[in-house]
Amino acid sequence: MRAVVLNGAHDVSVETVDDPGLSGPDGIVVQVESTAICGSDLHLYHGDMAEPGVHLGHEFIGSVVETGADVDTVSTGDRVLVSGVVGCGACRECRSGWPMRCLNAGSAVFGTSLELPGGQAEFAAVPGADASVRRIPDGVTDEQAVLLTDILPTGFLGASRADITPGATIAVIGLGPVGICALRSALLYSPARVLAVDPVAHRRAHAERIGVETIDPADGGTMAQVLEATGGRGADAVIEAVGHDETINDAIMSVKPGGTVSVVGVSTNLAHPFPMAIAMFKGITFRICVADIPSTWDSLIPLVANGRLHPEDVFTHRMGLSSAADAYRVFDGREDGVMKVLLDPTA
Repeated sequence: MRAVVLNGAHDVSVETVDDPGLSGPDGIVVQVESTAICGSDLHLYHGDMAEPGVHLGHEFIGSVVETGADVDTVSTGDRVLVSGVVGCGACRECRSGWPMRCLNAGSAVFGTSLELPGGQAEFAAVPGADASVRRIPDGVTDEQAVLLTDILPTGFLGASRADITPGATIAVIGLGPVGICALRSALLYSPARVLAVDPVAHRRAHAERIGVETIDPADGGTMAQVLEATGGRGADAVIEAVGHDETINDAIMSVKPGGTVSVVGVSTNLAHPFPMAIAMFKGITFRICVADIPSTWDSLIPLVANGRLHPEDVFTHRMGLSSAADAYRVFDGREDGVMKVLLDPTA
């Protein structure tokens, strides 16, 4: 089969590799029908935490072509969406939809290690299938299903963990695909105002089309503009969807005393200069997580299927798997107004 392989920093290629087999009796093999590039894939693309030879990708859907003897919830021929993060699949936490809390320390992300090849490929092996996949229901499009494998649940958890109340003023820092999904999810909680922050003009334009106020941090800084917009009070809640030291600290500085900061941006800095004294004296609640994707599906799938959430407009570019190197370059360079790239494994 063909798969997108990381060769080194800023170097990916589509290679012919061995077809995957079942990971065990609890696993399945999926023929991938759609897959996407995620902002967190760029950490590997930039050389962070990367192993040459990794098959990339953790956002994918497809049809089940082989099932292990112990799989109960799906069958060969079913079309499924696959959680981008998986655990052992057997412990209480995994079975409850919380693979990042796996009691057997088995949590992993597809496409980030040699041990769990990713889904930017023609086929993918999925372990612990009963805990990590869900049939794609009627009313959910392929594009929506791909988003349900990672970034929509991530954005949704960013919003649900931000303690948003009706009438509140919130800020969303970072308007990439995860930030847009967080913004759309936050609107479900009926805030009175949403301040959407990003330095990239086409991302701010996307947020403005949704109907929120936007801030360019280059125009005087995020904190100063959020404080000005809120009469010096700060936002009731801030969702951070970038993961940089500066933007995490901006979130802490921009939230009101007693407010909540919810971080879903991916940070790989083990020495982050956290402003502890400021956070302490402001008495804020600070939350950060890697999203437990399956825990959100019971809430999110009906919202999408019934038209309450329309996340699919983040897809601006559609390319064949054979063009993966170009797709990564365009996505990484924020070229041509790109928000998110969908890859077709048949092309």
